[in-house]
Amino acid sequence: MLIHIWFSLLNSCHTSLNMSESPMTHLDFVPATAEDYRELMSISVGIYKGIDYLPYRYHAWLKDHRRRMFVAKTEGRIVGFESFLLVDDGETAVAQGLRLAPWMKGKGLARIFVKFLLEKLHSDHPQVKRIRFVHVEDPSPSILKKYKVIHSKAVVSVILPSDQLEEAIRLLEARLDSVGQLNNFTILEPAEILNLFCGTKTAEGLLRGHLLIQGWLPVTTQRSNLEMLFEKKITWIYSQAQNTSSSAEQQQTNLENTVNGGSPFLPPSPVGFLSLGTQAHPVPYAEATYQFEIDLFGYAPASAKMHVVQQLKLCIQSLPAGQSIIFHMFAEERLQAELGKLCEGLTQFFFVKKQVVLEMNILK
Repeated sequence: MLIHIWFSLLNSCHTSLNMSESPMTHLDFVPATAEDYRELMSISVGIYKGIDYLPYRYHAWLKDHRRRMFVAKTEGRIVGFESFLLVDDGETAVAQGLRLAPWMKGKGLARIFVKFLLEKLHSDHPQVKRIRFVHVEDPSPSILKKYKVIHSKAVVSVILPSDQLEEAIRLLEARLDSVGQLNNFTILEPAEILNLFCGTKTAEGLLRGHLLIQGWLPVTTQRSNLEMLFEKKITWIYSQAQNTSSSAEQQQTNLENTVNGGSPFLPPSPVGFLSLGTQAHPVPYAEATYQFEIDLFGYAPASAKMHVVQQLKLCIQSLPAGQSIIFHMFAEERLQAELGKLCEGLTQFFFVKKQVVLEMNILK
């Protein structure tokens, strides 16, 4: 699995790099263009187990004025790619989309990206205070020397063939704690979302560190970030907290988790539960197969399960007939076991188990 590595905006149209410490004698870093698409895809074949998002997002990324995309070339041939997005009112750069040509792996290209582009970030974008990227496993000690972990979430992934969708939905609905839960939610409009996060109470109750992670993009709840997310076709679902005491089963689960050294489930957040469903998009995994992501915010297992079912139902309604779905759930790690139980009997898609957000302060 590739690690996302950030890099900065290059003001010039064409920048060359010669480094004696590199096994490559000459690298050119140039802004990515629409014409680079086919060659870039050729060095990315098969990554992420066939669910690569870049083929679907590449051209849209090119049109985003907040994002910068670059390719690395040697002897005129593309050997690498990376992009970053400016968020948090321009004070944070989030890296996404690293690609290295298979024949270049292990030759120091990623390290060269980091060193060269860190210098460019300092010189060209002094307003950027920090960089973030998302890792897919616990970071190594060497990474932690430079970056700090600011968030982590569990990942549960499932694949649903087209001929099993209706049966799967019935199974999931039957496993909800209460049928009445199916009506206890609201699909939020932009004004309602802004109102939800206008104070600190909601952010603190739902989001650790006030960090909203949407489709592998970690941002704060600043208005500019929320307005950026409004441009995407995201389904925001919110449900009020339930005024019920913990069940005997939940209390037993809490006790077992504590005895085993883990953290007990927290009671339902007083501000409720939130989920974000991305727009489903086709992936190279197989013909007529779409990928869908559900980001979950909150700690109540019953609410988490209800949100998964509602988001999945809305996703299926939006797809053409005959499509299979690979969907990923991102949730607080203490909810991983509950989501696993919810999906028992369905086919797991072994993608990654963890989502870790790393951050480094780059102010000199």
